[in-house]
Amino acid sequence: MWTVARLARDLAGGKTTSRALVEQALARIADPAGEGARAFLKVYADQARAEAEHSDRLRRAGVVRSPVEGLPVSVKDLYDVGGDVTRAGSKLLADAPPALADAPAVARLRAAGAVIVGRTNMVEFAFGTTGLNPHYGTPKNPWDRETGRVPGGSSSGAAVAQADGMCVMALGSDTRGSIRQPAALCGVTGWKPTQRRVPREGAFALSYTLDTVGPLANSVACCAAYDAVLSTEPRGPLTALPVKGLRLLLPRSSVLEDLAPEVERAFDAALNKLAAAGAVITELAVPAFDRQAEYFKGGGFAGAEAYAIHRRWQDRLAEYDPRIAKRVLFGKEIGVADYIDLGLMREEYMRTVGALAAPYDAMLMPTTPCIAPPIAEVDASDEAYFRWNFRILRNVGIVNFLDGCAVSLPCHAPGTAPVGLSVFGVALSDARVLAAAAAVEEVLRARG
Repeated sequence: MWTVARLARDLAGGKTTSRALVEQALARIADPAGEGARAFLKVYADQARAEAEHSDRLRRAGVVRSPVEGLPVSVKDLYDVGGDVTRAGSKLLADAPPALADAPAVARLRAAGAVIVGRTNMVEFAFGTTGLNPHYGTPKNPWDRETGRVPGGSSSGAAVAQADGMCVMALGSDTRGSIRQPAALCGVTGWKPTQRRVPREGAFALSYTLDTVGPLANSVACCAAYDAVLSTEPRGPLTALPVKGLRLLLPRSSVLEDLAPEVERAFDAALNKLAAAGAVITELAVPAFDRQAEYFKGGGFAGAEAYAIHRRWQDRLAEYDPRIAKRVLFGKEIGVADYIDLGLMREEYMRTVGALAAPYDAMLMPTTPCIAPPIAEVDASDEAYFRWNFRILRNVGIVNFLDGCAVSLPCHAPGTAPVGLSVFGVALSDARVLAAAAAVEEVLRARG
């Protein structure tokens, strides 16, 4: 498994080169037996090789721009890459003018020496959680490929590319769980930072209020390393909080109800391991988490803002995935007064949850209440599609509405269906949540 720390040591010790790592990534993308053709919408093979060789030359000269120097990464198709068309997983934008410059997030990765190997597939316009894309195909979840299960979305290709070793980090976006859901369903680690910490310019918007830029990677420390690059916040290696005495809030609410048996078993086992290691887990009612029907009525902020973005193309809705077009139109009915009331409701929610969370290092919940369902089952009908869409996103939206930060990390037993455990907190508690998540990760990995 590729991690930033191990690869940085190998590069520093001359055991590998950036060019060699990029060749491995490109080989996995190109493998006809794999999912590269569906996980990626464009591969920058020649450019990546040239950038890797440049990184190797700099390293030989004693120049290492950051801890992620020379490591291959991917970017979600909604990010601007200078000279490329930003399609956002849609055919509608295939003929749009190329981007004039890299999005700030992409530019920061390049400046840190990361090597971009390609653009990953996604749900059209990032407006869905199952990962289905009828225009470019749906990459299969790495677990149970024979059945063919959804990867989760909207960062579908990112999660599959990460899980299959096609990159060291996959840059995703998260509006209502679009990093954390696919990370959970595909068995990798995903990080949603506090929104304001990483610029969103140059990313095709779904919701101006909720969109967040973050990484999918193979560990909490890897996510923290890329978060430091994306936020340009100076930071040393991530240090986990001590597990003994770690204060964790388990919110007694709908996020713990109606869990699939696999999720319930894995989550309960994780809680038991943490308690045995000395973490102090407090279960407390959080009724604010049970009001999501109000927070996301008609699509909430995302519904209203997506409609505002897409209304320019109302005469071209036939070119959309019909299910995405339907979701875009939901927001048409949200009035100005409703939108203002929603903002006031959010302020009160943030105050309420902030007060409850203050005594704790972080909060815990299952990232998704289910495991990845089969693609054929989800795609069988509109009713099935929307039912699974809302089941997968059920838990994660409470963090976006909170303007919070969250890690989803694998908590399932080896060989079983991937299950994500979410470690989350309020706005700007990012450093503490990452340190708490690293402690949780140590316990889960050490104890199987």
